[in-house]
Amino acid sequence: MVDRLKNKNALITGASRGIGRAVAEAYAAEGANLVLNARDPKRLEQTAADIRATYGAEVSIFPCDIADRSSVHAMVQQSDAQKPIDILVNNAGIYKPLPFVEYEFEDFQNIIDVNLYGVIHVTQFMLKNMMARKSGVVLNMASTAGKWGSRNQSAYNMSKHAIVGLTRCLGLEMAPHNIRANAICPFIVETDLSETFLGGHAEVLGVSRETVEERFKNLVPLHKRWIRPDEIAGLAVYLVSDESSYVTGQAWTIDGGYTMV
Repeated sequence: MVDRLKNKNALITGASRGIGRAVAEAYAAEGANLVLNARDPKRLEQTAADIRATYGAEVSIFPCDIADRSSVHAMVQQSDAQKPIDILVNNAGIYKPLPFVEYEFEDFQNIIDVNLYGVIHVTQFMLKNMMARKSGVVLNMASTAGKWGSRNQSAYNMSKHAIVGLTRCLGLEMAPHNIRANAICPFIVETDLSETFLGGHAEVLGVSRETVEERFKNLVPLHKRWIRPDEIAGLAVYLVSDESSYVTGQAWTIDGGYTMV
């Protein structure tokens, strides 16, 4: 299918690589105009240039740290003034694995500041504009860690549980305003973050990175591999398109069957 998002304007955080970049490319292929956010301006501009060259999409960038509320406010207001944003994808996130008692308070604070408060900042400002127009879609990138407990990553799990809960609340509150909100909950995706996952857990467990990778892949019934970013992007297109116009407040698991084991 093509042009499912024709003339739609999408703001995507954490868009310079990994899932965010894959989602941006998929949206551009479906006709959307893009505003891309990430902290690294050089990498962000390269991503934007690649998408323009490949898909001919209109792409603008706004580098900032979504944990900085004032910067986020400026990003939302400037972006929405140029082209009213129809679609918000909250994708930016960070990760650090440790046993609960070994986390420093600053570790919790850093993860919550980005993974939760960052989403709150962007979404609050954007929803006010969407509510005025009586139209919009919010897509939050959560995790299987937002649905179940897991060892040695309590800070990350806390943040993603909160995102799943927020998504459900937004689905209810925003329905009268014709605004939908959903979340995607992947298992391990083949990105830079998966390398942080593997290396971090290897250090915590005192085993090799390869051992950790083998252990976790063996927990996946389907294909015994990580999720490709484009597999997340396909679902991300569906959840913001008119095809899912009756879907809201849901947290979609994509994990190759991992959570059924």
